[in-house]
Amino acid sequence: MASPSYRLAALDADFLQGDHTRGLRLLLDYLKPELTLEQHGVVHTIVVFGSTRICEPAEARRRRDEACARLAAAGGPKAAPDLAARFAVAERIVAKSRYYDVARDFCRLMSEANAGAEPPTTLVMTGGGPGIMEAANRGAFDAGAQTIGLNIALPHEQYPNPYVTPELCFQFHYFALRKLHFLQRARALVAFPGGYGTFDELFEVLTLVQTRVMRPIPIILVGREFWRGAVDFDFLVDEGVIAREDRDLFWFAEDAREIHDSLLAWERAARKE
Repeated sequence: MASPSYRLAALDADFLQGDHTRGLRLLLDYLKPELTLEQHGVVHTIVVFGSTRICEPAEARRRRDEACARLAAAGGPKAAPDLAARFAVAERIVAKSRYYDVARDFCRLMSEANAGAEPPTTLVMTGGGPGIMEAANRGAFDAGAQTIGLNIALPHEQYPNPYVTPELCFQFHYFALRKLHFLQRARALVAFPGGYGTFDELFEVLTLVQTRVMRPIPIILVGREFWRGAVDFDFLVDEGVIAREDRDLFWFAEDAREIHDSLLAWERAARKE
């Protein structure tokens, strides 16, 4: 009876973590969040992506000042080029930290607009982490609304931000299932400046809409200067690797009110159709 073979299969952690039970784990990774979202009456989501490294302005300035002090103590840029590079990055993060406030204000506006529904059926959904994700969840929290966070298990320990509704805070093992839940209820995607993770999610959605695998949804890139510098979409059109109409799958915005109003305009146009 002490043999591993005698354990109930459903209670045998070693068995459940094996290669042959990966299909079961994939199903469970999907099913647990799905049932929970259904129980809470979540019908639609506004999905917000963005860098974990873009923090609120006060914190960005504090980190910039620390980087400046370390650089000065080391003798300046010529004596410490690595510290000089870190200081330059910290200054750029300060410049982009305004997007933290934009994300927070936008999600507060959206949550306030949805507050009339009982229960609210459209919630803000993020990856649940720090940075822009924190700002988005925080904006919904400011409005007294529930808000969703889809965390992912990573080799380095990480925690959900404190503004995610505890009952709607999930942890995934598989990126694929997390992506599915990002899009399954999505009514819009709002992408702030970010890195590989943000690009991964953005281009997945663009590909699905481009290929008509999913219905068109509003895709808004916040920060025209950043996105035009990061990706030359016009170059892709000129090179013939995407069609000219593919450039129209998204649009740019700069502030919370512009994002909010453009989504409302999309919805009004969709109703007329």
